[in-house]
Amino acid sequence: MLSHLDDSDRPRIVDVSDKTVTKRTAHARTIVQLPDAVRSLFADGDLHTKKGAVFQTAIVAGIMAAKRTSELIPLCHPIGMEDCTIDIAMDEAGAVTIDCRTAVHHKTGVEMEALTGASVAALTVYDMCKGLSHDIIIRETRLIEKRGGKRDFRLSD
Repeated sequence: MLSHLDDSDRPRIVDVSDKTVTKRTAHARTIVQLPDAVRSLFADGDLHTKKGAVFQTAIVAGIMAAKRTSELIPLCHPIGMEDCTIDIAMDEAGAVTIDCRTAVHHKTGVEMEALTGASVAALTVYDMCKGLSHDIIIRETRLIEKRGGKRDFRLSD
């Protein structure tokens, strides 16, 4: 049975009332591919468009989104996020790596918050750069690691 369905297959929030509060962490990553037309305009690690500094704005948007995950994803528990960091780096080929790391002491994990933060940061990069090119590709979003709770997970290399 899926955890978000009851015995009659109706949607439900997972009952975490009997779980123990532990430290929960998660790390998610999204890759955005920028075309040459956009990549060539980046200087000193960021691009400034009419909307502002692209990566700096994406970091703020991603953190804001991670904090509001329960408002965006049905059946996610609202949690008091204790830590959320977003790191953004671009390689020479124009691949932008967005890493979102989240942490909380809670009865439920924070992987959805990390995935949401990385995703919204990527969408913000797209939004801020779309005036330069629509050839931007958001390639993948995936969970890299989660710790705490029933079982840990680490993506195999």
